[in-house]
Amino acid sequence: MRTDHLGMGLGWRPQLADAIPRLRPALDWVEVVAEAIDPTRLPAPLKQLRAHGTPVVPHGVGLGLGDAARPDLARLAALAARAEALDAPLVSEHLAFVRAGGPLTGTPRMEAGHLLPVPRTRDALDVVCANIRLAQQFLPVPLALENIAACLAWPHEEFSEGRFLAEVAERTGVRLVVDVANLHTNHVNLGQDPVRTLAEIPPEAIAYVHIAGGVEEDGIWYDTHAHPVPPPVLDLLAELCARSVPPGILLERDADFPAAAELGAELAAVRAVLRGNGGHD
Repeated sequence: MRTDHLGMGLGWRPQLADAIPRLRPALDWVEVVAEAIDPTRLPAPLKQLRAHGTPVVPHGVGLGLGDAARPDLARLAALAARAEALDAPLVSEHLAFVRAGGPLTGTPRMEAGHLLPVPRTRDALDVVCANIRLAQQFLPVPLALENIAACLAWPHEEFSEGRFLAEVAERTGVRLVVDVANLHTNHVNLGQDPVRTLAEIPPEAIAYVHIAGGVEEDGIWYDTHAHPVPPPVLDLLAELCARSVPPGILLERDADFPAAAELGAELAAVRAVLRGNGGHD
């Protein structure tokens, strides 16, 4: 399948397995958390989607391409196996680090249990690009990397978020998953300018876009994936689409799963943004 036109997508979760077939006329593809499936025993609903020609993209959360150490080859092999089992057009992961320590440091290996931001420095950029190149050698399909919702900002950074993402894409040829909900999170919590970030990302590097809901409490934005997509996130999607309509857009929902009709209404709101910016349904 072409990766330059994915269309409208939804994050596949077991809780949505019954709703997704009813939304199929409005859905072009789905994304599944890579670590949540066994490539030798795919869930029957995913097999049915594949049988109907719906592309499925595995989305990893544990590779740690921003770690100081090189990617674990077993994790790379596992991600590759999922891509092959799903006949995926591409795979995606996060531009983040998730673990530290290990034999090279003389300290125990530690798992963060969370996606942590990579320091946006020249040294970190070199490490990230080397890790990406290694991953690209092992994966059978193109790789795309997502910007994360950061819980902190590192001191003495040398790049803005957008410029760092652009450098990574330019040096390695990796594609980008632009999560506009994460840009909104970082705007509220860290004061980062999401419009500047979008202006610095090369449109031709974008593989697809993530959009999701969250909630603000006491001045903090929580990227819950358990609420409807709010107007500020839709506004950022419109900003991105006004610059260049992306190849694909995917709605994420990970908790408080609504009925199919509510999901359909959210997908319709996203399509309305696309139509307003010259995109096609």
